[in-house]
Amino acid sequence: MTVEAKADAVNSRETFDKYSPVDGRKLGTYTITPPDGVDAAVARARKAAPKWRDLSLDERFSYLERLREIIRRDGERYAQIISEDTGKPLVDSLMTELMSIPLFIEYYEKEAPKALKRRRLMPQLLFPGKASYVEYFPKGVVGIISPWNFPFQLAVVPMISALIGGNTVVLKPSEVTPMTGELIDDVFEEAGFPPGVVEVIQGDGSTGAALTEADIDMIFFTGSVATGRKVMAAAAKKPIPVELELGGKDAMIVCEDANLERAARAAVWGGFINCGQMCISVERLFVVEPIYDEFVELVRREVKKLRVGAPDEGSDMGPLTFSGQMGIVARHVENARKEGATIAVGGEPMEGPGQFFEPTLVLDVTTDMEIYREETFGPVLPVIKVADAEEAIQKTNDHKFGLTGSVWTGDRQKGIELASRMESGQCSVNDLVVSVGNPALPFGGVKQSGFGRYHAHEGLYAFMHQKAIMAAPDLLDVEPFWFPYAAKYPTVLKTFKGLLGGSMVTALKGFYRMLRMTQTRAGTKGTEE
Repeated sequence: MTVEAKADAVNSRETFDKYSPVDGRKLGTYTITPPDGVDAAVARARKAAPKWRDLSLDERFSYLERLREIIRRDGERYAQIISEDTGKPLVDSLMTELMSIPLFIEYYEKEAPKALKRRRLMPQLLFPGKASYVEYFPKGVVGIISPWNFPFQLAVVPMISALIGGNTVVLKPSEVTPMTGELIDDVFEEAGFPPGVVEVIQGDGSTGAALTEADIDMIFFTGSVATGRKVMAAAAKKPIPVELELGGKDAMIVCEDANLERAARAAVWGGFINCGQMCISVERLFVVEPIYDEFVELVRREVKKLRVGAPDEGSDMGPLTFSGQMGIVARHVENARKEGATIAVGGEPMEGPGQFFEPTLVLDVTTDMEIYREETFGPVLPVIKVADAEEAIQKTNDHKFGLTGSVWTGDRQKGIELASRMESGQCSVNDLVVSVGNPALPFGGVKQSGFGRYHAHEGLYAFMHQKAIMAAPDLLDVEPFWFPYAAKYPTVLKTFKGLLGGSMVTALKGFYRMLRMTQTRAGTKGTEE
């Protein structure tokens, strides 16, 4: 944290406490950055923007390389901090939070020079001698509001994408995971980024709201649909671009010819990794009728194997990170039970300290249940029996969310065809979740799962303005389409009909006739004068 940022924090009178999701211990007290502190952070980012923008790509990557090496060197310690903050197993902190950052930096080192360079387009016949280009320039100061479920990775990946393109960043991390927010601040400071290029502002919802109202040029938001609407409304006032990465209710379709052992293990991992607190977790498991009973029994067996506990206990699944989720998860399960669903495994908060909820398998789920319609974001796996893959695809697409999904079948081509029909931003065949970690694949949702894409080249373009340039040679005194229009109508009409009739030869003849007419008129006028 810069000296100025520390001063802003000291001047704030509002604080919030952080408690352990594992045992309820108080872990620290954090300052809520007030609106004037937010404005000051944005002003520092604005001041730093021109120099950062004018650095070469190689110079920007020199800072990111230091960031990468720091994460590699101290990743084990960082994983412990993230796990203490979130309650997730250390394996998850290393694998899903930290491991992806070096991969993304290395990917962009190779791809950014190609993605961001000025591109010359193919010449067009009706624009002879004119060169067409597309290039990119940064949007400016980017406000990033990141969530608590993957507090390091879902903050840092968009941050590095924005920074590579020459933007400066003001990050507002979730107040649910302030320890990780502080860690991000420390890591970027240790990497030596110039003052103002990266600003981290801790706080609650009021801090995020102040950031959306501040003098920023873009908002990148990851979180709930409800908050996403507020962010979009704030952006519309200016207006400025906004990218929304929102919720999901991701579908997994298991076909009759699938490898059932593999699919069952995948369903349990995809449903319970990070305690189900993942927008891309399996929240609707569609199983075709011929293999339903056999598959459900395999899933039940795998769920019962899960070890639940604190990060240092070698657990597979930790507690819910956010205390508010406990009520949502419990309500979804209880409402499903009342409406006729069968709780095959789990279904209750666990006894003892902390925010632990039993891994829960719910059968006989129907499309009108809350547990089917709304995002649960917890350790609950709802199963829906379908007649065949066609019914599964129809039900998958008849939903308000569309983030990711997966298809499981022994016929990979069939799987790809079904995946293509799924209305989602990403889809996997005989795999799940890990596609989001592939830096070459764009990531984002459709419908109420949000809009915009990041990762891959799209992850750079998300933070860039696109500019088109057309350059003409300085040879002609007058262009064919310029004034005067006198006597041009018949020739323009001939060109028009040639274009619409598919006769480029006719169109070109008309174009070059206009060219001769224009140059003749220009020459005659010049002689008269």
